[in-house]
Amino acid sequence: MDSFATFWPRYLRAHRHPATRALHVAGTLVGTTLVATGVLTRRPRLALAGLAAGYGPAWFAHAFIERNRPETFRAPIASLRADYLMAWHVLNGTIDAEYAAIGEVPA
Repeated sequence: MDSFATFWPRYLRAHRHPATRALHVAGTLVGTTLVATGVLTRRPRLALAGLAAGYGPAWFAHAFIERNRPETFRAPIASLRADYLMAWHVLNGTIDAEYAAIGEVPA
């Protein structure tokens, strides 16, 4: 398996379009909130809804915007870690610097 340092640039390249990143960040935030709430309130259906809310928008973006395969299927743990890292960079306005660091320009 790749190290995360190797995985991260590949992950960024699979998320070049701003709409893809926006859908990922929205899904990550909503999904995390629903999963956490479902676990804390012992409502498994809410936690399952959180998984759908998290992955649904991301997979839609890969299918119809990026037209590539989500990294979730190849490296689920690294992909989840990268989802949170990308959300952090998007929300903090540092995502362009991450692309610059790997020599890429986002769409």
